[in-house]
Amino acid sequence: MDFNLNEDQQAFADVAAQFARQALAPYAAQWDKDHTFPVDTLRQAGELGFCGLYTPEEDGGLGLSRLDASIIFEQLAMGCTATTAMLTIHNMATWMLASYGQAPVKDAWLPDLVS
Repeated sequence: MDFNLNEDQQAFADVAAQFARQALAPYAAQWDKDHTFPVDTLRQAGELGFCGLYTPEEDGGLGLSRLDASIIFEQLAMGCTATTAMLTIHNMATWMLASYGQAPVKDAWLPDLVS
């Protein structure tokens, strides 16, 4: 069995690692100390697709597998575990809404949630 990342997975991991180094790690301790919810940083994460990783593409997400998302979350957690924990929960919520929500609810909420 080959446990190496494929080309796409490595690209996702690289982007997530760079984001973690530049946007999360330098601020994580202060966010925790100040009980700060880093809204602007989360918006940046959304611009990279990190708010809809396994939400289906037809609902505005990236449609990645749970394995692909886990690879990304692993890299993000190296920068800030608290922010990454929030992103994992956010991704679960967007997937559930996409999977089980009625069309009017999906149309009202998913575009903003996955971006």
